[in-house]
Amino acid sequence: MPSLQSGTVEGLFIAAGAEILPHAVGEANVVPGKGIEGDRYFAGDGTFYEERKSGQDLTLIEAEALEALEAEAGIELSAAEARRNVVTRGLSLNDLIGRRFRVGEVECVGSRLCEPCDHLERVTKPGVLKGLVHRGGLRTDVIVGGRIAVGDSVEELGAA
Repeated sequence: MPSLQSGTVEGLFIAAGAEILPHAVGEANVVPGKGIEGDRYFAGDGTFYEERKSGQDLTLIEAEALEALEAEAGIELSAAEARRNVVTRGLSLNDLIGRRFRVGEVECVGSRLCEPCDHLERVTKPGVLKGLVHRGGLRTDVIVGGRIAVGDSVEELGAA
């Protein structure tokens, strides 16, 4: 049986509305089926928001993916520009599809990859779409709400 992964929360971001650049926060409250209080998706205002759509509660991206984008493609993309809620370090988010994991107090299930899209490239820089394919992050469903803070642990719990 493979060992369970763990990592840390390196950044936490919210945006009040669609097309607004997310800003960093030190901590946030997360609600099942809604996402992060104060974020565009919580308010139903995200660019790709759909009522009761799976995988839109919380989005995550690896800090290592942003570093690799710069090293391999010469594209510097800030954590805010990545437009994901949580920046992690130390674990493979792709491996969490269909798995339960905890971010701070919040328990999630990895729903699907958060592949980059034309919209992300349009609001950032040319080459971002190609540079983040298969490492653009993870979309999740929140099972148990609570608080997430920068520095919290991210721990895989097992099969969903």
